[in-house]
Amino acid sequence: MPGDPLMVLADAVLGLAVADLFPHGIGRYAVGGILVGLGAAVIYLGTGIIAGASTFLESTLSYVSDAERFQQHKYVTSRDWRIVFTLGIVLGAAVYSLATGGFGWTTEVQPWRLFAGGILIGVGTRVGKGCTSGHGVCGVGSRSPASIVNVVIFVLVAMVVAAVVAAAGVVP
Repeated sequence: MPGDPLMVLADAVLGLAVADLFPHGIGRYAVGGILVGLGAAVIYLGTGIIAGASTFLESTLSYVSDAERFQQHKYVTSRDWRIVFTLGIVLGAAVYSLATGGFGWTTEVQPWRLFAGGILIGVGTRVGKGCTSGHGVCGVGSRSPASIVNVVIFVLVAMVVAAVVAAAGVVP
């Protein structure tokens, strides 16, 4: 949409062809960002807990495991809303996909690469004490110094990995 006011503003501010980067406009991303921020604010205001999905596994395992690690107060007291939160993410994506007719497998990436990436992301969330979205949305939003450092590291590592992968000629 060449006449999209958000794209015109972004072009002027960033000084680059946003239309090339976002051929379908930036409006949907802006709305998505607002909804994510609103969701994080509602969870914080309603529970006093910073939203995040990276502790979903531990809090869910607290239902079935007597291991001391999973019976920590922070997992037991937050497990109910974390299940609802995670189901909301999955169901929200499913409803959107069904409503827009875009439901289905939409990647050319091989399943083994997705699996390996998932494992690396899981390890990263443990090492970084949270996921990229948790640190980026909630941590930076609450001015957490640790989250700000984590986000800077995430972005720098992503840039280096993307450059190395592109230089190696790896394609999906």
